[in-house]
Amino acid sequence: MRLLIALILPWLTFFTIGRPIAGVICLVLQLTIIGWLPATIWAVYGLGQYKTDRKIEKALRQRT
Repeated sequence: MRLLIALILPWLTFFTIGRPIAGVICLVLQLTIIGWLPATIWAVYGLGQYKTDRKIEKALRQRT
C-alpha cells in the first residue's frame, strides 16, 4: 500500500514512515512538473530504506 502511495503522492510516503521534514521537502519538489519523477524515486528509495531499517531492528531484537 505504501508503494502505491509513493508512486501517486510521494510526499505522503514520508509522513507515513515518520519523516515529516523530508515529506515537506518532497512536496515542494513534487509541486514542479519536472520534480515529480525525482520525488517519486526518492519516496520509493526512502520506503526501501524504511523496510530495511525495520528488518534490522527485528533481527537485533531477536538476537538479544
